[in-house]
Amino acid sequence: MLFVVFWNFLAPKPILPARLVPIYGLVLAFLLLVISRNLARYIRIRLFHFSKGLTNVLVVGNTKLAQQLVDSLVDSRQSGYRVVGVVGNKHSFIDKHPKLKVYETFSEATKHIGQQNIYTIIQTELYADEERNREILEFAQTHHIGYRFSPGNSELFVGKLDVELFRSSVPMIAVHQTALFGWGRVVKRLFDLILGGLLLLIALPFMVIIAILIKLTSRGSVFFRQVRLTRYDQKFRVFKFRTARIQYNSLSPEEAFTKMGKPELIEQYRDNGDYLANDPRYSRFGRLLRKTSLDELPQLINVIKGDLSLVGPRALVPEELDKHERRHAILSVKSGLTGLAQVSGRRDIAFEERRQLDVYYVQNWSFWMDLAILAKTFKAVITGSGAK
Repeated sequence: MLFVVFWNFLAPKPILPARLVPIYGLVLAFLLLVISRNLARYIRIRLFHFSKGLTNVLVVGNTKLAQQLVDSLVDSRQSGYRVVGVVGNKHSFIDKHPKLKVYETFSEATKHIGQQNIYTIIQTELYADEERNREILEFAQTHHIGYRFSPGNSELFVGKLDVELFRSSVPMIAVHQTALFGWGRVVKRLFDLILGGLLLLIALPFMVIIAILIKLTSRGSVFFRQVRLTRYDQKFRVFKFRTARIQYNSLSPEEAFTKMGKPELIEQYRDNGDYLANDPRYSRFGRLLRKTSLDELPQLINVIKGDLSLVGPRALVPEELDKHERRHAILSVKSGLTGLAQVSGRRDIAFEERRQLDVYYVQNWSFWMDLAILAKTFKAVITGSGAK
């Protein structure tokens, strides 16, 4: 079929009527999609036999459903899951699965297994003690671990509840920190490398010119470096062109305004959403860089390194983390060079509202949203509407 479609374009006399070529093209695309998906699935299953790509799961509950889950998952070559432990009654599992690690409490299980070795938690019963349930869910959220809960009663699943069938048989409520996982994360990283690399190549001549101008117009280093947070609370050093005067570089706003003898600007700065129209900390050239967002160009290096993504929540300073009620949600994905808050008019919206936009992005991510944000970012940079 592929030969027929190509020959129809190349041959002096087409062998297919022109009106049928699009139909054959669609059929060919569909067949290629089906074949590639099935091939990927086959490779994935074969890798399970070599213990590659397995998902480590901790089962919590002392119910018949918990036993059924363990029975169906224990053969990792077929299920793709590795049961790293069960929180429940040892006598309920030890007879059929003598090598299975069974723990009496959730805290005991996480202590022995280690949070880095748990990828998903499946809870099959609600405890009478609400603190025990909260402990499990908060542990999953804090450490960015997948969480699934199933009450084991299919009659509960009526109405408009959105429920997934785990392994096509067990109804479960899935709680994901973000839509950005699996192949979505792979596609996003490839997109960052390709587009980020291209943008870095284009930006390099301008970066050299800016570096020279910074040296000519002020003393001190060309770059501003600061420890920020990205996905899973990972710390990294962000690169930006230095825009602050040398005596205020690396100082917090409170420290800088106090040093210059203008402590009254602290409250004004915070009340205005961390922004002053003519911030005295910055040099004249620094204000130009910030207005045009050119000071952000070195962050393309962070994108290539994998510290940042092109699009994501703002990279938080560690001290800012305690200010956010949904901080773990924000840190479920990589921080970004630009984001939804930046293109929504960051001059005009409050600090807390910007963080809410970050959380919305994390919970509703899509590749098309990234493309839309990037398009709006280019527009904001050209018009100067998004800069601070």
